[in-house]
Amino acid sequence: MYSDHVTVARKVRRFSGGVYDLGLHLVWCPKYRRPVLGGRVAERLDELIRQKAEEREWKIIALEVMPDHVHLFVKHDAKSSASYVANQFKGFTSRVLRSEFPHLKSRVPTLWSSSYFAASVGAVSAATVENYINTQWERPRKKDEEARD
Repeated sequence: MYSDHVTVARKVRRFSGGVYDLGLHLVWCPKYRRPVLGGRVAERLDELIRQKAEEREWKIIALEVMPDHVHLFVKHDAKSSASYVANQFKGFTSRVLRSEFPHLKSRVPTLWSSSYFAASVGAVSAATVENYINTQWERPRKKDEEARD
């Protein structure tokens, strides 16, 4: 589902304390990176991830379930940390999948490895943000100029 040319429109969300647009690229694997995420398990995992995102009012931008890992690009709320988001998906899906697919209990002691990869994803590049911040003093100040008049 990832593409080098996908553009995600910036859609800021508001809450009482501010405005945000937060996205995460998450990757996690089954314990011992066993290839147990195929067929019906993969289909059900996709459904469960989407269900959890909807429940939390997070927006899935891209999702791929591979036999031995999961890639997810999700937009989340300002109060949820990367670890919280990852653990919400991992905990919920592990509990449901292990109850619905008993063979997962015998193949791995726990469904997911305790680790995961998380990277923030924005609508602009890190270089753009750095340049924006570094050139603040070079920008005209409309309010300052109006106040001086």
